[in-house]
Amino acid sequence: MTQPFLPLTARSREESHRAATPLELFFDLCFVVAVAQAGAELVHAIAEGHAGEGLGYYALAFFAIWWAWMNFTWFASAYDNDDVLYRVVTLVQIAGVLILSAGISQAFQEHDFLVVFLGYVVMRLAMASQWLRAAHHAGSAAERTMCRRYAGGVIGCQIGWVALLLAPEAAKPWIFVVMALLEMAVPVYAERDVNTHWHPHHIAERYGLFTIIVLGETIAAATVAVKSGVTENDALGEVLPIAAGGLLIVFAAWWIYFVVPAHDRLADNRKGFLWGYGHYVIFASAAAIGAGIEIAVEQAVGEAHISTLAASSAVTIPTAVFLLSVWVLHARYFKVGIAQQLVLPVSSLAILMCTFAGHWAVLAAGAVAAATVAVGVTLTRRNPATRH
Repeated sequence: MTQPFLPLTARSREESHRAATPLELFFDLCFVVAVAQAGAELVHAIAEGHAGEGLGYYALAFFAIWWAWMNFTWFASAYDNDDVLYRVVTLVQIAGVLILSAGISQAFQEHDFLVVFLGYVVMRLAMASQWLRAAHHAGSAAERTMCRRYAGGVIGCQIGWVALLLAPEAAKPWIFVVMALLEMAVPVYAERDVNTHWHPHHIAERYGLFTIIVLGETIAAATVAVKSGVTENDALGEVLPIAAGGLLIVFAAWWIYFVVPAHDRLADNRKGFLWGYGHYVIFASAAAIGAGIEIAVEQAVGEAHISTLAASSAVTIPTAVFLLSVWVLHARYFKVGIAQQLVLPVSSLAILMCTFAGHWAVLAAGAVAAATVAVGVTLTRRNPATRH
């Protein structure tokens, strides 16, 4: 039975068989609700011809979702004691993301970030309380200082985000950039003297699970779009190539992400920070693939007021970004020889070129993604050093 109160002390980094907990899995599922909301609003914005504005608000909303998720994930890897108080505070963070999700439509359509801000504050203040609790139980003065720096940095940034509510519309993008950089500087500042005891295998698993959930949401969104195209518009011939190409893209994305042991790259804080921060691009592009498939379907059945080229690029660009970012973050460190190193960059370029294939663009991109997997498997099998 779970104890009401246990010391919130650092866990061992050498702990064996460290796996994601049911609470962490529940946490991820609730966060994907927010991802789905952001994706749905991105679809609406692009379909109405407001791609630039929609992408800007998508980047902002996704940052809030990703940053809160990432902070909890790394904290939990180092300090999760699974007592009643820890669970309750985590559930408060989940409530925060649900509040944030409820405000995403208002942020996109009316440029009103009040509800998004309130949800974000709930998540972040709950996170600050966890750090203060860890500081109370810290085993050394240096660790206590680190935890307090985290708590102070988190609280300070929440005050800074108020400017996003009060500033004129033209200044909001700049405020977002400044505040995002300040948020990402907090861990670097907090851990400059001592590091948290995050677990490499646990972190890699948590990121992998969230990638799977985001890709699953992409499949769900695409399925709904295809169903709508078939049942409401009787357009099976138009949507079938998009559905087939989208499925191949998602399958290939899963294969490519998990083909290398990501935890081997997480040897220290420097590599860990770069890897963890870089996943903003991976997660955002993975979710955007699903939105792009929806846009392609809506354009094919005449419901989106954009060109075929624009609809195709909504799929091919995030797909290319996903493949390239996976290569940059960890795949390239496990490739042997120039041929293996070139597979993902060349594939990204080829998928971008598929944008100009008209109504067959998504299917062509899916074929390239599938060929990427096949080529990668073949090169790995033929190279003894890679197999070793």
